[in-house]
Formats: sequence, structure tokens, C-alpha cells
Amino acid sequence: MPMKPYYAFTNYKDVEDFKRLDFIVNSIKSLDKPDAKILDIGCGNGNISLALGSIGFNVTGVDIDPTSIEKARQINKFSNVKFDVLDANAFNVKSEFDAIVCSEVLEHLLDPAELVQSIFSILKKEGILVATVPNGWGPREVFITKPMQWLHKNKMDKTMLGFKKILGYSNHTQQSSNPDLTHVQFFSAGKFKSILEGAGFRPLKWDNADFVERVFPYSWLTRRFHGLQKIDCAVADYIPKQLSSGFYTAWIKP
Repeated sequence: MPMKPYYAFTNYKDVEDFKRLDFIVNSIKSLDKPDAKILDIGCGNGNISLALGSIGFNVTGVDIDPTSIEKARQINKFSNVKFDVLDANAFNVKSEFDAIVCSEVLEHLLDPAELVQSIFSILKKEGILVATVPNGWGPREVFITKPMQWLHKNKMDKTMLGFKKILGYSNHTQQSSNPDLTHVQFFSAGKFKSILEGAGFRPLKWDNADFVERVFPYSWLTRRFHGLQKIDCAVADYIPKQLSSGFYTAWIKP
């Protein structure tokens, strides 16, 4: 995929991260409102917020992890972007934002429906929510996340983590510095759709993320040959969403 100027304001390296970012940016650009007021929930280290800020949008990034917010503040050079340590459920404003981003967040919450309902209340009429989540029954969650979380729960993961470290893997993400990134929700497409529509949202767009490029041991190759990542992300566009490793979705508040 061609490089976009806003890529420079992230620390992303993988093709799927850029593909997700493009989906978010294009969804918000569809508002045709250059000065749109955006809330980035679970902003982590600030990648998405800063990319959107570089385009000119007014962005507030919030996260419950102080370390992530501090890191985001340190690299922020935009007057139209700010970061706060905050639980999005604590917002008491109504119809405040033109667009809200909730990327790779809902799978970490015990009650994702509560946050979706809060988002609905603080989003302006005809505003857009961009929500991305892993496919809870896709290749990555089934073959990597669920087994590794089971091993961790049973204190049996040290050997596997040590082996992966030897191969060059690190136990962190580019998105967040939060030490606890446990997935507690495993969304099917139907369950995810039900939560969003149950809060009152109407679907606008649904795209697939990647297929198997982040499934070990194949990921050992894709990390070294980005061409394989590009092929995998392209393949994901043509498979049923139930087989993809993640969902990119955009919703409108009627």
C-alpha cells in the first residue's frame, strides 16, 4: 500500500496497522468536516490521535493507563490534539463529538455494551463511530490469543514466551504501554453487530483486517518479509468476515 503522510506520526511498522489506520481516517473523512471534533477512546500511546491530528482534526485521546498517556503527551507536537487519563464512561456531556474512534478496546472490557451506550450519548446526531476489534473466532484469537492466555492463567507460559523472545518477539504492542492487555471478550460478527445496533447505531461499513499473517509460526516469516503481510491483508479482503482475524467497522448515530 502507498505511504500516506499521516503514517509518519505513528510508530507502526506492520501492514495491518496501517490498513486499520487507513480505514479509520477514510471513515472520518467521509464526514466532509475538516475541523471535526474527535474522541479517541483507549488511545494508548497516541498513534491514531496523532495521525488524525496531523490531518487537521481536533482530537482528544483518552486512556485509563497513565503510562500510555504520558508517552503520548511526550511525542505530541500538535495544538489540536490533547491527551487525558480518563474512563470514557465518565463523560457527562451530550452530543459532543463528530466522530469517535474505539480501536482494539472493546475486547478488553467486561461490559463492552456499557461503553458503546456511553459513546452513543456523547456522539452528535449523524456522527460516526469507528470501532475495530479482533474476530473472537478468527485465526489469531483461536490459535494465539486464547492458548497463550490459557497458558498464562495456568502459569505455563514462560517457556513459550522465552522461545518466542529468542525468535525476536517482544511481549508488547505498538498501540499501548498498558501491561495488562488481556482479552476478556471474543466477539463473533453477530455478537458484535448486536451490541452496536442494540445501542442505536446503524451500520455504514464493515471490512476485514488480516488473515493469518500474525499467527505463529507463520508470523516469523511475515515479520521479515512485509510483502507477505501485504498479500495476507489483500487476501483478507476476499474471504468471509468469519475467517478474518479482525473486524473494521463504521457506524452512524441516526
